[in-house]
Amino acid sequence: MIEHLSISGLGVIERAELELAPGLNVVTGETGAGKTMVVTAFGLLLGARAESSSLRSGADKAAVDAEIAVPAGHPALARAAEAAVLDEDDDDAEPGAEPLLLLGRAISARGRSRASVAGRAVPVSVLGQVGAELVTVHGQSDQLRLKSAAAQRSALDAYAGAEFAQLLADYQQKFTSYQQQKTELEEITANELERRREAEHLQQALEAIDAVEPTPGEDEQLKAESVKLDNVESLREAARTAQVVLSGGDAAEVLETGPNAAQLLEAAQSALTPVTDQDQELEQIAQQLAEVSTLLSDAAAQLGAYAAGLDETGPERLAQIHARRAAIDKLLRLYGPEITDVLTWAQQSRARLSTLQSDTDRIEELTNVVQQLENQLQAQAEKLTQLRRVAGQRLAEAAQEELAALAMPQARLVVQVQAAPELGRYGADTVGLLLSPHSGAAPMPLGKGTSGGELSRVMLALEVVLAEQQQAGTFIFDEVDAGVGGKAAVQIGRRLAALAKHTQVIVVTHLPQVAAYADHHIRVHKHDDAQTSVTASDVRVLDQQERVGELARMLAGQEDSESARAHAAELLEAARQTAPPRSRSPIAAEDSADGPSLGSTGPGDQITRTE
Repeated sequence: MIEHLSISGLGVIERAELELAPGLNVVTGETGAGKTMVVTAFGLLLGARAESSSLRSGADKAAVDAEIAVPAGHPALARAAEAAVLDEDDDDAEPGAEPLLLLGRAISARGRSRASVAGRAVPVSVLGQVGAELVTVHGQSDQLRLKSAAAQRSALDAYAGAEFAQLLADYQQKFTSYQQQKTELEEITANELERRREAEHLQQALEAIDAVEPTPGEDEQLKAESVKLDNVESLREAARTAQVVLSGGDAAEVLETGPNAAQLLEAAQSALTPVTDQDQELEQIAQQLAEVSTLLSDAAAQLGAYAAGLDETGPERLAQIHARRAAIDKLLRLYGPEITDVLTWAQQSRARLSTLQSDTDRIEELTNVVQQLENQLQAQAEKLTQLRRVAGQRLAEAAQEELAALAMPQARLVVQVQAAPELGRYGADTVGLLLSPHSGAAPMPLGKGTSGGELSRVMLALEVVLAEQQQAGTFIFDEVDAGVGGKAAVQIGRRLAALAKHTQVIVVTHLPQVAAYADHHIRVHKHDDAQTSVTASDVRVLDQQERVGELARMLAGQEDSESARAHAAELLEAARQTAPPRSRSPIAAEDSADGPSLGSTGPGDQITRTE
């Protein structure tokens, strides 16, 4: 429920503070006084396009702010939390009171616009989404919110009741699974040729890798061995020469190297052995020579073994290495650059190949699942269609009664539920609301073939009927009574009062028959200040006597006329007696014999002055 609305710099309004209440709130005043700016303000809070031309002349900016009491768990709070502007657990309201949600919109003279929710800046789209959960605006250029097929279907589904809602929820859950399975099946079957080609390519690649069986680091090892074998003769000659130099051997005579190191070392040891007992230092040196002799013998033996090994490795091993390196290099070019990369690719490709090879079984499995789900959905969709048609008949009958009371006794609402060519998220049918405004006229889609006054009454009739089933919010009507008069105007007032039993209603009206049913009457009065040459408007909550004067002005243009005031008082009394019974709200609890109370603002209190 909207508790407070603040407007500044918008249209003819310099600043206005409106305290609103539950039930039916009416805003009246002379043409051009600024009443419709209330509707414009709420349009901005719902994300309407901001026009700098809507700013008051000379104003740098315009701003609209609203305080809305929102029940805990309301979708608007969840949407604000999704936008990270509201912590659902952060509630500063008093115990037992509904949380207050603050919505704001500001427009600069340069055309820039800023939006806010709960005091934090948000995109205008988020402001519109949050506001749309709370407020429905019917302006003079938009007399019907149920224009689209989706909105009409949603309204009928809400009217259909709890059994339908549960069935629709089950259907939609199953439909989501059906779409996922069907999409996967279509992807597999549509790309079957490509998938077979991919499987064949992977199979060949994996066979090539398996044939080589590379191991990590093998390429570097083969490279080192190849270099060794390419230089085997020079390596063999160097090893033999070093061995002969160290310890002699069969090749000593051929190489003619002279005495070898072993012989020279033995001679040195022989020279020291007789005298080592005479000097400790020489004894240590002799021990070192013995250690060197041992190391020299080991080195000579290793050189001999190394040379012998080279003799055993022939050209065949070198050929094997070159072939192995060529095979590994080919894999590295395709899947490298390292052997570990090749092995990783092979592991991933085996998993992919397994998936591709199982397509045949998967196709059969998915085909069965999709067919079973489709059969189940068809059965549920038929049930949804049946329930929609039953609910549509009830909706049409309820709307028929409302239209008859609104001076359209021959009007006929048709709720059309037709089969759709295929299953959808909401079933297998389409919903349309059609209207035959008078006897003999063919039913036409809402908004076509009807006058503005007829359309206003049809919209109001539907809102009254649907409000009984839908979550309460706030409805704002801008001259919903345009083109209507006489008894039809009285009935519009009664229907607005009936709608206000379930929700807060704000109405901008020129008709006294409608204003007479108000629980809360706000007047916008414009006058010119001769001294300042500035147009000013007073926004006032009217007490009972002031209401009589305002209705007299609306009836005869003469608020001081005794006959007009008598007629106005009679109109108020008739409205009081014929208004639908209302549950006792904070306002109703304060009612007195003099008429309805005017909410938290005292009777006759001036709310603000706008210029």
